[in-house]
Amino acid sequence: MTVALMWEARAVEGRGDELLAWARAQAIHGVDGGPVRRETFRAPQDRVLVITWWDAALDAELPELPEPDGELVTRAVHRWRFESVDEA
Repeated sequence: MTVALMWEARAVEGRGDELLAWARAQAIHGVDGGPVRRETFRAPQDRVLVITWWDAALDAELPELPEPDGELVTRAVHRWRFESVDEA
């Protein structure tokens, strides 16, 4: 089964590049290594999104990106977990 973990944060105004650099620098290592795939995105309003794909069960204990320094973000990080139901 493939599980996707989504991590989304909004930087303090004008600090989007700093948050993006911070997210890119975070290593994620699981018991059997890292995720199968990892992608990082940016969006308006200084938002950063990181999606990692894992070969694991939906309820598996998986490492996630931590919370950045509170002075870098405007609110707590949003996190979601999804399981794959279709593959193209």
